[in-house]
Amino acid sequence: MNTLKNKVQLIGNLGFDPEVREIAKGRKVARISVATNDRFTNAEGEKVTNTQWHTVVAWGRTAEMVERLLRKGTQVALEGRLVHRSYEGRDGSKRYVTEIVLSDFQLLTPKSQAAA
Repeated sequence: MNTLKNKVQLIGNLGFDPEVREIAKGRKVARISVATNDRFTNAEGEKVTNTQWHTVVAWGRTAEMVERLLRKGTQVALEGRLVHRSYEGRDGSKRYVTEIVLSDFQLLTPKSQAAA
C-alpha cells in the first residue's frame, strides 16, 4: 500500500512540445502540459467538456525519453506523484505551484501520427 500514498495516473494530450533544459552536465529536466477532458451532460441536457491542464515535470533519463518521444498533440498515459512547492517571484511575492513529477509514461498516439 505504500505505493498508493501519492500516485497520479492521467491519460491526456500534450498542449505543447516538451520544454527541456540541461541543469547540470548530462542532467536534464523536461516540462510538459497535459490536457485531460471530462465529458458529461448537464441538467439542460447539453453535452459539456471540462478540460483540465496539468503541469508535468520529468528528470534525468525520463526527461530524455520525453524529449525524444513526445510532441504537441501526442496522447499519453502517465504516472507520477503530486508535488506542491513555493518560490519567490521576481516581484518578491510568494508563488505556489502544483505539478506532477513523472515516473513513467506510455505513448498512446502511434509514432507515425506523433511525428506529423
